[in-house]
Amino acid sequence: MIEQPANCRIVDSKDDGTVAQELELEHMRSTLEEAIVETRSAPLENRPRLPRIALSKRNRAIVRALNPMLVTYLEASRDLCETDSVLFGATLAVCRIIGAKVSSAERATGHSIAIPAWRRRIEQRIAKARALIGTLICFRSGNNRPRIVRTVRMASAGTNVSLSQPDITQKLTERKDDLKQRIAAWGKRFRRYTERSTRFNQNRLFQSDQKSLFASLERLIVSETGPAPNQADTVAFWRGLWSEPVNHSEGPWTEVVASQCAGITPMDPVIITPDDVAEAVRRAPNWKSPELYGLHHYWLKGFMVCHSVLARQFQEALNQKSLPSLFTTGITHLVPKVQAQSFVTRHLKEKADKASTTFSLVMYQFP
Repeated sequence: MIEQPANCRIVDSKDDGTVAQELELEHMRSTLEEAIVETRSAPLENRPRLPRIALSKRNRAIVRALNPMLVTYLEASRDLCETDSVLFGATLAVCRIIGAKVSSAERATGHSIAIPAWRRRIEQRIAKARALIGTLICFRSGNNRPRIVRTVRMASAGTNVSLSQPDITQKLTERKDDLKQRIAAWGKRFRRYTERSTRFNQNRLFQSDQKSLFASLERLIVSETGPAPNQADTVAFWRGLWSEPVNHSEGPWTEVVASQCAGITPMDPVIITPDDVAEAVRRAPNWKSPELYGLHHYWLKGFMVCHSVLARQFQEALNQKSLPSLFTTGITHLVPKVQAQSFVTRHLKEKADKASTTFSLVMYQFP
């Protein structure tokens, strides 16, 4: 019988699974610590954008595994700002563990307009058709370069057109006219979509705010020409407007109001419990952010160990009647004005008459 050495042990498949799980947890713990340290040392405006992750079993298991690891960091948190940095670091750690792409901290300064997919496809078709028209014109003018000839042959594939035909010039002219008609049809489709969207938005604005609608119809948009403002001066102006503290002096009317309200019975004190936090988070949409820097509700739902800490710190802020800088900090985006041409008065009058007719029909259909 062969004896087993004292310094050796038999490792079965269960031990292999346990060791792998321990190594994975250690990797999660180190990633979490690095992300929290990185988030604490970085200013708020340099935080990256958090992506939306897939609601898969693996991702949920990773969030559950990080839950007990956050207890130490949350217990050492002194205020809501530190708790926010811990939760943001934990979210960043999850994204790095699952391999989710985290964008840079640069944020858009304007509102992006969503372009429908069908419109992008048609715009690509129009661009290709215009390029082909230019190639056909070059070929008709005598440009017989190999690239031009190859493009014309590819465009004629699947048809009865051959470059050796005697009436090739007539065939290419017909092909060019056909492409122009297609471009005109696609452009008309764009115009129909734009007009329909304009009517829809105007009808909705008429039902909600008629004054704003007619003001927008009658307003003359004048294009201003001149040197652009200096960016440094503009930033300094707005920074001085928002970033400088202002000491407000209360007027004597506040004392009058305070004396009038002295006899009013104060309301019962508000007590915030972890159940209140959990219920508020449960009803919130997953991928909406309650703060400026993009910590989604999904993470507040997943990291359940933070509910008691948030309840305690919100209660302290309520009792002290002071909000942390996290809730009072904002970003001012400088968006340049779009230069547009002036409208003609006659065009405005026709547009207003047409809009009023459309609105009458809408009000008749939807009383």
